[in-house]
Amino acid sequence: MRISLFPGSVPGELSSLSEIIIQGLEAERDGFDGFWVPHLSNRGFDALTVISLIGLQTESIELGTAVVPTYPRHPTAMAQQAMTSQVACQGRLVLGIGPSHQGNVEDAWGLSYERPAHHVREYLSILTPLVRDGKARFSGDMYQVDTQIDVPETTLFPVLVSALAPVMLRIAGELADGTITWMAGIGAIEKHIVPRISKAARDAGRNAPRICVGLPICVTDDRDAAFEDAANRFRRYGTLVNYRRILNVESVDGPADVAVIGNEKEVEEQLTRFADAGVTDFLASVYPVGDDSEVSSRRTRDLLSSLVGKL
Repeated sequence: MRISLFPGSVPGELSSLSEIIIQGLEAERDGFDGFWVPHLSNRGFDALTVISLIGLQTESIELGTAVVPTYPRHPTAMAQQAMTSQVACQGRLVLGIGPSHQGNVEDAWGLSYERPAHHVREYLSILTPLVRDGKARFSGDMYQVDTQIDVPETTLFPVLVSALAPVMLRIAGELADGTITWMAGIGAIEKHIVPRISKAARDAGRNAPRICVGLPICVTDDRDAAFEDAANRFRRYGTLVNYRRILNVESVDGPADVAVIGNEKEVEEQLTRFADAGVTDFLASVYPVGDDSEVSSRRTRDLLSSLVGKL
């Protein structure tokens, strides 16, 4: 299981572009497998732009987006931007996309959120041929496309979809290279996520999917304090319908219940269980607890970096 850093899952956490770039450089220096940049709708920086800037200054670390909203971007525009980012990343891009949430799509962007799964299916039916072959011809209910894209020096890269519901997991398995989850705990991963997307990929004759699991994580001896901090820090995710549903699959009250919390031994055991369940990538949203945030975060990062290549 690859271990990557996934900062910025809380709005305002990454407030400067230079800070994000420095974190990406440090992630490569510390030996992490990947560095993933969130795209929080209309808050913060554009993830693909940030990834491109980090890609120009790094050499080996994988760089992913989690996740770029599909509704505001036509699939041909998404393809061209991502193919350009792949050049900047020197072949290390992982494009994570998703339909976002009903409130963003309808209230902020003034678009229809009707049939989001069908939207994603049609979107991928255009995006993946463009990424793979540089051309797409598609006529559907939402999109009609007949176009070609030629981006010099680009290469093929994985396309992952944020998928939590059964129909979305089926689409991700059939048409994409895998999924990115957020707020899905180990129970949901074992019983719901992995079996559904793996079966969909097998039935479609595709390779085993990448299953990238993003979760809050804190290595600490004060589990109660870390739990309380996670409950406050990540509270808003428990109010969003898509995340509330996956938390219900886990039969838990809120985001703190799925956070990875404990001392070094306990956290390693939890991560091992994810790896054993079939998770290919753990996206670590490191958060601190206690009076010294830097020391707390460093403790978590030190454990994570020591586990790279071992799970």
